[in-house]
Amino acid sequence: MSTEREAEQDVDAPGDPAPRRRSAAGGFFAAVRETVLVVAVALVVSLVVKTFLLQAFFIPSQSMEQTLDIGDRVIVSKLAPGPFDLHRGDVVVFSDPGGWLDPTVPTQRGAVGTVVADVLTFVGLLPEDSDDHLIKRVVGLPGDHVVCCDANGLLTVNGTPVDESAYLAEGVVPSATQFDVTVPEGMLWVMGDNRAESADSRYNRDKPHGGFVPVDLVVGRAYAVVWPLSHWSWLGTPDDFDSVSGPSGVS
Repeated sequence: MSTEREAEQDVDAPGDPAPRRRSAAGGFFAAVRETVLVVAVALVVSLVVKTFLLQAFFIPSQSMEQTLDIGDRVIVSKLAPGPFDLHRGDVVVFSDPGGWLDPTVPTQRGAVGTVVADVLTFVGLLPEDSDDHLIKRVVGLPGDHVVCCDANGLLTVNGTPVDESAYLAEGVVPSATQFDVTVPEGMLWVMGDNRAESADSRYNRDKPHGGFVPVDLVVGRAYAVVWPLSHWSWLGTPDDFDSVSGPSGVS
């Protein structure tokens, strides 16, 4: 009896390292499982948000200065067009309608870096590099008659002069190129805020869709600059077009 009790005491004796080792190992694997689960959920949530709600984009050119600078990161709402309408004055991101952008050389990151960057971009944790996207301001909606310029040097939409001083730099004219267009159904007429340095609808009349942008190619409306922090700002819809009559939105 004494031997059995001593054996029992030896198994459960305080100071025995085996239970602690098993407990430590179990805790480690539990922590790993929890971390993997949290990361997986975060990636799924990020992918869902990117697919249906929000997406970040990097600004690579000067075409939207003074509103957006090279290197800015913007957040784009994918709910417009869709549940919400697009409006004249909105800043939108859209896929290249065909030939608007010159071919670009892919960034060299190495095999591992490329895979990591592609995965993080796919799930929305890195901004799109904008190699095949453009960002411009909507000036004409489907059915709008857009003309530049009237006797006062202002752009007109459906016969109404538009004061674009809210987003054009001081002294910048609406367009050095004259045009008179009616926007077809399902299309948009877009222009960059840096009018002298923006290859927008005006300069792509010989490309597919005649310089117009199919609404179906619009990724969404840019609504905030989020990086760098010193450039943080909302990109609301200006009231410059409020007096324009005609089509009021795109669903």
